[in-house]
Amino acid sequence: MQADEIRSLADLAGEGTRVLTTLVRDIHRGIAGRVFGTIGPAAAPVRVVHDTTASTIYSLVDHAVRGSLYGAGALAANTCSNEDDETIEARPRIAGVLAALNGIYGDEMTNRDNGLALTMQIRRKGLPVGLSRDAIATAFPKATSRIVVFTHGWCMTERSWWRAPRTGEELRPYGKRLRKDLGYTPVYLRYNSGLHISQNGQALADLIDRLYAVWPVAVEELVLVGHSMGGLVSRSACHYGQQHEHAWTDDVSHVVCLGSPHLGADLEKGVNAASFVLAQLPETRGVSKFLNTRSAGVKDLRYGALLDEDWQDCDPDEFLRDRCQEVPFLPGAVYHFVSTTAAPRAVGLLMGDHLVRPKSAAGQGKYRSIPFDAAHGLILAGLNHFDLLNHPSVYDKLVTWLSGQQTAEQTMSVG
Repeated sequence: MQADEIRSLADLAGEGTRVLTTLVRDIHRGIAGRVFGTIGPAAAPVRVVHDTTASTIYSLVDHAVRGSLYGAGALAANTCSNEDDETIEARPRIAGVLAALNGIYGDEMTNRDNGLALTMQIRRKGLPVGLSRDAIATAFPKATSRIVVFTHGWCMTERSWWRAPRTGEELRPYGKRLRKDLGYTPVYLRYNSGLHISQNGQALADLIDRLYAVWPVAVEELVLVGHSMGGLVSRSACHYGQQHEHAWTDDVSHVVCLGSPHLGADLEKGVNAASFVLAQLPETRGVSKFLNTRSAGVKDLRYGALLDEDWQDCDPDEFLRDRCQEVPFLPGAVYHFVSTTAAPRAVGLLMGDHLVRPKSAAGQGKYRSIPFDAAHGLILAGLNHFDLLNHPSVYDKLVTWLSGQQTAEQTMSVG
């Protein structure tokens, strides 16, 4: 393990203990406040002593634990590190854990300049690919003029596209098959899903713009495929790319969103509602604050926020308010959605895939509507949210769409 990684892990552990200490302190304070409030003015002198003592103790514990962790990290970095070791984020299992931490807490990790905070990068075989001509030529020796960019979902990495299908079939990832069948060069991304979707959208727009400048051959066509949050990041990137007049937006032929919560995810709405309710009582206010430490990225999933204007100058923890503005599609691109239900159709339309309801994935809401054409959508039954990462029915539809075959919306039961 390298020295900067050890220091970053120590910093992350120290920040974790601070969050937990704050949670315990706030719960203690809420319970004590209820007790002293019940007793009345007579308890005021005792309350002053209690509050002062408790505050001092929690502060001392917090500083002592964090100081010890930082010190241990610095010592380990100087004595136990090996700069020749493989970086921990290149190891698939550890990379998955770091991606989850970034998804939950990645905005704060970035704000703290933690070395384990992810950035928007092209990845190949687990390693970052620099945006120079030599690096791209080495990573993509058989680059073609047709590129397909794969963007993973919340708390995941580019390795998610290698998910083994539950059908039991040994299927290669979509990218490899599209290379063989249609001549697309697959490009896989890894990014910090704890940042705002709009921040990742702008980063993706800039990355593609830079990629165009160093791609070994002239690009004739660009396809964006995103799973879950990745579909929202792709849509955001198209908006910001067009806003900044990036040439690549003219080459986008298809944007494919697999199980993306265009109108929001029920799980995030539920956490927001629970946090609001818990904040009403002093005994549970600390739990509410703890829940609200979740990342900006996951809060954006509440209603599918794609733009800076959707979250700037407002309380990110306000109770179930949709501030999202509409984001037009690129005029020259065809946008596709794939939704799925984990249960038979009658029940599945209500339950969805346990994370995203079909109407949200298809952009069909009561007050908001995303302009998908039904002919460019696919509704599957009997699959869960993650089956969309590698499933024969999804791949068959990808080939149909990308090869220019126009068909009506299909509803299939595959469970």
